Amino acid sequence: MALDFDKEKEKIREFIKNFYAESEDGTKVFTYAEQMVDLAERTQTALSINLDDVHEFDPELAEAIRANARRYHTLYQEVMDELIKEHLGDRDPPVIDALDSFIYQRLTMDRAHKNAEGAMGEVHDPRKKYPPQLLRRYELMFKSRVLDKAMNVRDIKAAYVGKLVTVGGSVIRASEVRPMASVMTYTCDTCGSEAYQPVNGPTFNPAQQCPSSDCVESRANGRLHMQIRGSKMVKFQEIKIQEHSDQVPVGSIPRLLSINVYGEMTRTCAPGDSVRITGVLVPLLRQGFKQVAGGLVTDVYLECHTIENLSTREEDSLAEMGELTDEEIERVSQDNFYDLLAYSIAPEIYGHTDVKKSLLLALVGGVDKNANGMKIRGALNILLMGDPGVAKSQLLSYVDRLAPRSQYTTGRGSSGVGLTAAVCKDPHTGEMTLEGGALVLADRGICCIDEFDKMVDQDRTAIHEVMEQQTISIAKAGILTTLNARVSIVAAANPAYGRYNPHKSIEQNVDLPAALLSRFDVLWLMQDKADREADRRLAQHITYVHMKGHQPEITGMQPMDMSTVRRYIAMCKKKEPVVEERLREKSVSNLDVIRNFDLQFVT
Repeated sequence: MALDFDKEKEKIREFIKNFYAESEDGTKVFTYAEQMVDLAERTQTALSINLDDVHEFDPELAEAIRANARRYHTLYQEVMDELIKEHLGDRDPPVIDALDSFIYQRLTMDRAHKNAEGAMGEVHDPRKKYPPQLLRRYELMFKSRVLDKAMNVRDIKAAYVGKLVTVGGSVIRASEVRPMASVMTYTCDTCGSEAYQPVNGPTFNPAQQCPSSDCVESRANGRLHMQIRGSKMVKFQEIKIQEHSDQVPVGSIPRLLSINVYGEMTRTCAPGDSVRITGVLVPLLRQGFKQVAGGLVTDVYLECHTIENLSTREEDSLAEMGELTDEEIERVSQDNFYDLLAYSIAPEIYGHTDVKKSLLLALVGGVDKNANGMKIRGALNILLMGDPGVAKSQLLSYVDRLAPRSQYTTGRGSSGVGLTAAVCKDPHTGEMTLEGGALVLADRGICCIDEFDKMVDQDRTAIHEVMEQQTISIAKAGILTTLNARVSIVAAANPAYGRYNPHKSIEQNVDLPAALLSRFDVLWLMQDKADREADRRLAQHITYVHMKGHQPEITGMQPMDMSTVRRYIAMCKKKEPVVEERLREKSVSNLDVIRNFDLQFVT
């Protein structure tokens, strides 16, 4: 059935002018009509159309937007242009920047010509001379409904091309923000007239011949010269998202999707963030040799409308939850709360209470300090060295799920470049750029490295600087820079002989370089010793978990859920504790004892 877009524009006009929401005191707030006034007065630059509001006003219009997003995006812009023009009337729009000044000068000159022509009986609208993209000084975007479930990257098929879709994933790469041409302005060197060229794709061919009637009729063949001051540029950024690991089917590799971000939505996410993006799926037009070699197959990308940064939202929600409830205060005030908090970390794993306490300290972290330019790290690095089957990998996996920002990797599956940063070629400019590895993506978080002893020595040395200086220094392909990697490293490894050999010394069992061991603040030796009573309790615990699907109940030790633990850790991170004098003296005396013991052992 053919649509009458004039009727659709009337629906859109009614929605913008008449949609309202009731405030707390019962008054009507015309959401979009008020924002339209702000756009006209240049006090607001972006307008987000919430599809929940559209669905409440007209469900059919909301479904039409989702099915034909590009067309309705244009219709909304046309209606908004008309409403802004009606609001301003004969007034000139406010002049904020250089492009506003350029438009004001041209409209003033055209108005003078219009008045002169009007006296002679000919009247023309001067705004029709200019492309609407040039006069449009705002951005309009659609926001998906709250009930819409984010799709997986691999579920986006050809049927969704041109439609409004919402996709979720993790950002693995974000390019620099660059200016992108929206409307190019040219000046003729012969007749002096101006020509405008709207740019709708990633590339364009600059206009050469003057299209004005003077040059065409006189056959002067005037040449056009680009006028940057009168051209319109928008901010552009390309990001790549990868589907989450739990969404990847067995035997498959994660899929990637390119996202083109424009205007105010740029710089809203960084590599490592978990995002939910709403946009229009658009086929990518190949140019030149790629078009010949590609045949009928075409790539697609998502033209971004809105980005919801789930990582930032989670951190903000944890920080804004406010005071604890009375029930939580009562639980925190218990004498065994520290043990309860440690027990709440992977409660299905039997024992390892002290190990869990150290992991809890790593999640909370210390206080970073800067003493006269010398940086003192607050992040804790922990090494779990133990026999096979003592649940080292399970502990790392739980910490990875518990931390708001984390990365999980293994020794054999990681290289030095994959952990730090790789030098890649930018597909748009051809320049060499840096793409952060696991340690950069886990900045201000936790990086869990399993099978640490299986790493190649050359790759293992790449993390020395990260563990102490919390930075990554790069000097590759003409790029000299330092990246932040303020991360706590929790590593798990097996002893040198597969199992701990009690007939060998600790140094022989650990078998890691001294330069690396000195960077770990806590080293745990987890042995699987044969003990009849302990093995019986362990077997009872394991069988209960396999039968019931949860840990056995212990009197007075009800584990807290993951969200509560995460919230409490976020509250603890706000605190900046200081070392008391008596604690300082105790630390000094303990260090003295340890150093004397080492001296006696060496001699």
